Amino acid sequence: MGADRFSVLLIGNSRWHWAAWRSSGWQFDHGAPELQRLRRQPPDRWAAVGPVPSEAGLDPARQITVAEVPLQELPPWVGVDRALAAWRAWQLIRASDEPGVLVADAGTVLSLTRVTAAGVFAGGQLAPGLALQGRAMAQGTRDLPSLPPERVHDRDDPLFPKETAAAMRRGALQAAVGLLVEAQHCCPWPLWLCGGDAPQLLPHLRRRGAEVRHVPELVLEGLVTLPAGQGPLAITLPPLRPA
Repeated sequence: MGADRFSVLLIGNSRWHWAAWRSSGWQFDHGAPELQRLRRQPPDRWAAVGPVPSEAGLDPARQITVAEVPLQELPPWVGVDRALAAWRAWQLIRASDEPGVLVADAGTVLSLTRVTAAGVFAGGQLAPGLALQGRAMAQGTRDLPSLPPERVHDRDDPLFPKETAAAMRRGALQAAVGLLVEAQHCCPWPLWLCGGDAPQLLPHLRRRGAEVRHVPELVLEGLVTLPAGQGPLAITLPPLRPA
């Protein structure tokens, strides 16, 4: 297969996230670091919250940082993935009558961000993601085990398991779901959900009555839709959907 005409890359804490333009539009994929793909075609835009390999050879002139994300009052210390997800969600609600949006990126870290209808960053919360909670429990104690990547299903798994690993998984899930449900209770705005843990959190949030919309590619969509300008934004990328 030949090189993609356009591509963007987000280097995450656990995985690399790609969007590539093909004849049918933008296509998204997520996986382990892939240096050969970088060498075939360096991305037109890239951003990073995880470690960038020294041999990656990424062009620093194409790196997107928080400074390029046009949300108002956005602090420079906010993670660029969190900023991109918040920007994209605001793009999609700003023509509505919603007072704002809560954006949950359920990745290695569960980030929750508030954005007002005027496009103003209004704070948020950070907590360990499901796998990170499990690793913290295993590493911070003598007797708790390392957890294999298994999902919790309400119909099959009890709320109060007797087996240790099941109790750890259930506790991590309840902590994440409870954080988001309580946040929406205190700030009754629509909740937009993305990130690797999102498919596991989604049914539990809905059972708890949360008004939630799953938008899996929110961060990459933000990276694609940033308006062209100077510096790393000088290249105009195709729209998310073919005309």
